Amino acid sequence: MESQPLLSAPSKFPSWTLFLAVCSVGIGGTFQYGYNVSIINAPTQHIHKFLNETWASRYHVELNPNLLTFLWSVIASIFSLGGLCGALIGGSMAIQLGRKGALLMNNIIAILAAILMGISFPTGLFELLIVGRFLIGINSGVGLCVQPLYLGEVAPKHLRGGMAMGSSIFLTGGILTGQIVGLRELLGAEAYWPLLLSSSCVPAFAQLLFLPWFPESPRYLLIDRGDELSCAKALKRLHGSSQYQREMEDIQRECFALDGEKPKKPWQLFTDRAVRWQLVTVVVMTMGQQLSGINADLHSWVPYVSMMSVFAFILSFGLGPGGITNTLTAEIFVQSSRPAACMIGGAVSWISFFTIGMLFPFIVKGLKQYCFVVFLLECSAVAAFIFLVIPETKNKSFLEIKKEFHKLNFGRRSKEKETELNERSQLHNEY
Repeated sequence: MESQPLLSAPSKFPSWTLFLAVCSVGIGGTFQYGYNVSIINAPTQHIHKFLNETWASRYHVELNPNLLTFLWSVIASIFSLGGLCGALIGGSMAIQLGRKGALLMNNIIAILAAILMGISFPTGLFELLIVGRFLIGINSGVGLCVQPLYLGEVAPKHLRGGMAMGSSIFLTGGILTGQIVGLRELLGAEAYWPLLLSSSCVPAFAQLLFLPWFPESPRYLLIDRGDELSCAKALKRLHGSSQYQREMEDIQRECFALDGEKPKKPWQLFTDRAVRWQLVTVVVMTMGQQLSGINADLHSWVPYVSMMSVFAFILSFGLGPGGITNTLTAEIFVQSSRPAACMIGGAVSWISFFTIGMLFPFIVKGLKQYCFVVFLLECSAVAAFIFLVIPETKNKSFLEIKKEFHKLNFGRRSKEKETELNERSQLHNEY
């Protein structure tokens, strides 16, 4: 019997290539989302004035206050509709173009949106502002769908949790940057609000500049494309020559277990018993995050005195539970189901985001100072679900996590499924 070479223990720290790849992906993902959620608040009064003046110049009558409110609501909320559309196409883009290719193509949408929003004022066409906000919403929806795919697939299992926090840092960093850039002393003045809205092209250009230098997702290269050589090269760059073999073997085991299974469509997951509780987890966790009260602060206006307190709340949320949801979606599904699961999670996220924006003013009107009691009850219910249902994923491979969910999905039949999977793994190892 041949002796197997001893693999060195996994490094506690990521390689610089992996760290910079995460930063590059985050710029066009959660940072772009947080930035565009934040910057729309500062120019509210300036956009109202622009709408009034444009309407009067075009139709020679004053704009009705109710119509003004409607137009502003469309401009603000069309971002969520675009995000929903982006989430629905993000998974397909990640399959057809690859994770890296989808992110690069997504920046073209952001640049087009920035151009349209920037020229809306000089052309006197507020319709371009609506179209631009819709397109930047699509960009954010695609980014939030594809980013966790890339991060979940390139991260070694002992670093997935830390990299999840990286996504949250970029999100809160985007919100903070948008708040700062939107100050009256910078681009929040009346003369500069078109530049403020079009500044979303800066993260897009940054990602177009840096992301091409980093490799595609190794799991995508081997499992979806069958390109073992490119997968090995990508792993060497991301994890180093001394550590890549361990990750390569893990990907090969997952590839063998899938046995050539093609990527699934979102509607196929709803009829697949093998992912029933994974899908329930994604829906509950995503709704729990969006309806936790965090977005109520994003939708409501606060005076400068309390601005830092609100941002501290958002930052603590982002560095705590806020970053877990997207990474959990990537962790609890195997390669064939992961893009579709991210599409479903993204759709639920954007629908919940839109819903809380519509309902929160009525909740405040009805409950007044007790309005956040609703979110307290919701958070308690989600916490109970997490405690009772979700297994621990720390330092586990995707196949090991899949085995944990078999106990929920198949009950007594889970032992048969595990036995079958173990037999296939043993055959693969012997081969």
